[in-house]
Amino acid sequence: MPHALTSRDSTMESRPVGSYESSGIDVLIVGTGLAGLTAAIECVRKGHNVKVLERNENINTAGDMYFMGLSATRFMKHWPELQKEYQKISLHNAWIETFKHSGEVIITPKKVADRLRAQGLDPDTPPGEFQMRPLVYRMFVKQVEKLGVKVEFNRRVVDYFEDETRGKAGCTTEDGQRYEADVVIAADGVGSKSQKIVGGQVRARPSGRAMWRAAFPREHLAKNPEVAEFFKMMPGNEPIVRTWLGPSTYALTLSREDVMVWIMNHDVTGTEKESWSNTIDREEVLKGMDEMPGMETNKWAPIFKELVKITPDNTIVNFELLWRNPQPSWTSPGARIIQIGDAAHSYLPASGNGATQAIEDAISIASCLQIGGKDNIPQSVRTHIRFRFIRNSCAQKLGFSNAELLQETDWSKVALDPRRAAPKLPKWVWSHDPEAYAYENYEKAVKSMERGVRMEDEASFEPNYPRGYKYTPWSIEEVIEDKRQGREISLGEGEWE
Repeated sequence: MPHALTSRDSTMESRPVGSYESSGIDVLIVGTGLAGLTAAIECVRKGHNVKVLERNENINTAGDMYFMGLSATRFMKHWPELQKEYQKISLHNAWIETFKHSGEVIITPKKVADRLRAQGLDPDTPPGEFQMRPLVYRMFVKQVEKLGVKVEFNRRVVDYFEDETRGKAGCTTEDGQRYEADVVIAADGVGSKSQKIVGGQVRARPSGRAMWRAAFPREHLAKNPEVAEFFKMMPGNEPIVRTWLGPSTYALTLSREDVMVWIMNHDVTGTEKESWSNTIDREEVLKGMDEMPGMETNKWAPIFKELVKITPDNTIVNFELLWRNPQPSWTSPGARIIQIGDAAHSYLPASGNGATQAIEDAISIASCLQIGGKDNIPQSVRTHIRFRFIRNSCAQKLGFSNAELLQETDWSKVALDPRRAAPKLPKWVWSHDPEAYAYENYEKAVKSMERGVRMEDEASFEPNYPRGYKYTPWSIEEVIEDKRQGREISLGEGEWE
């Protein structure tokens, strides 16, 4: 059934929570990562009925830092309390400094705001900010609880199903319970059982790389005064991110008032797992730092090794980095089940885009469902995919390019232009507003699909990926071959910068 909205319809605008009438759409969300939590609160705002399933006995708020893009936080204007809390925990007054792994300063400390001004950007609306994962998660959990969203714990989903005749979809859990809704949002990560119904599991393959990660209370720095002095805060007790770039490796440290964080990329050691609970002994890290390729004559800065030495026991996680080819499909045949976040598209940590795109997904699907209405759920799901698929494919490939930049820094180029030591964060990524994009382009997208026009050939609305890019399926194997041949990763045509 075609949707009945017009471009002047009163529902075609972005409004605060409590402003929308009930859509009558029952939404079942599986998973409580950032994608699932955002989908829950945004679906409530858009008038949908929401239930959430979580495999564990509680919501996991562990972790350290990650990058949150501006495109993922604009929606908070509709959640004043959420926005206030986010601004409170944000590193908006942070500094940044860049070193060679050996300790040589490459870029002296500068406020992020000053760097933005130098690039002609507004420091009050930066392209994104480093955030502490536990603080952000707790913020979202608090909002879900305040809304009274029903979350059922210890519900491990083992299968998904769809009944196109009845216009329903659902899932079954390990204990045999069956759940059903008008639409199911699979936000349950890379191992989602929804893979089977959307077209098959995209297998993970080892990248040969992993990340040592640690976050602990700042008071532990007092064990070594030299470490405490080196990793001190900036004037005014302002936080600072220090980046360390070495041969085939990179590291980040974050000094803030309450916590110290360090992260280091390395070759696999045999103890890595794709799990936030996989802790290892610090001796493995210290030994591994000395044995990294290229460290024979130019070793890691001693101060960094001292930081590792004072890291509390059972704190260092060895997180495996797995590669996954882009998934060709994110939805069931009848478009009643839709994958979002890592279930649909996984990112390497160096991409700085995983959390951002997961939240964008959630905002987009909640908006599309509200615009299309209960009678047009499959249409809304397919429109959402039209908005999100090429954008994510480009962002994933950009992530591989950024990882290569960090692991294989060309110091001759950095000496001429220090910005070459920083990952790319182009405007097409951070300037996007997924909610506004859905409202502005929903009808145009529906009409272009009815005409059989590809997203990249549709001239009636601006792309939310590099202008001029024509989508071409790509694979990890092609990226590996580029690396093997010594070529830069080919991003493809278009305005990527």
